[in-house]
Amino acid sequence: MYTIYAYVLDTLADWEMGHVISELNSGRFFKKDSQRVMLTTVSDSKEPIKTMGGLTVVPDCVIDDIVVSETSVLLLPGADTWNTPKHRAIIKKAEELLDVGATVCAICGATAALADHGLLDQRRHTSNGPGFLEMVSPGYQGQSLYADKPSVTDGGLITAGSTGALLWAKQIIERLGVFEPDTLEAWYEYFSTGKPEHFFALMQTLPAGKDN
Repeated sequence: MYTIYAYVLDTLADWEMGHVISELNSGRFFKKDSQRVMLTTVSDSKEPIKTMGGLTVVPDCVIDDIVVSETSVLLLPGADTWNTPKHRAIIKKAEELLDVGATVCAICGATAALADHGLLDQRRHTSNGPGFLEMVSPGYQGQSLYADKPSVTDGGLITAGSTGALLWAKQIIERLGVFEPDTLEAWYEYFSTGKPEHFFALMQTLPAGKDN
């Protein structure tokens, strides 16, 4: 079973994890016989955090509780507080996870935190547009591996810019293999276009008798 660790910190960009945590936690479109995943929030302490949208989140666990395993998945959302020194601990944990073949997913400002630690220097990645990482992470050396795309996968590392949350979610779900391929494609097409034919196609891909 996969354990999804969603890192929460003050000024967290609420919308960036919305699609992926909703689908992974609910399992509403999972393929038949797919194992459910466990979603838990993690932070540097158990103290409540306040999101950019004003929501209060009390973390379920702390960084030391993260199990370093191939079945662990770390979600790192954007926030305005990534340069606070206390968050370096989760980036070090991200490095440990990548080293064992686990999945680390970073979006928007979290990509800059990875860049500061050198974790993007040897992996294909993206962020908030060309030049962004150089501007905010002076030690960044991964320019040759930067891809100007909404979201990019390189093995266990999945990165996205601030406008790439939907594709980021798709790539994470694909990495975990919890949707059938046609379900995932219809899901993505529906949420990216809003066209009703994709909704009906999505419903038709689900196992008979599945209640959504």
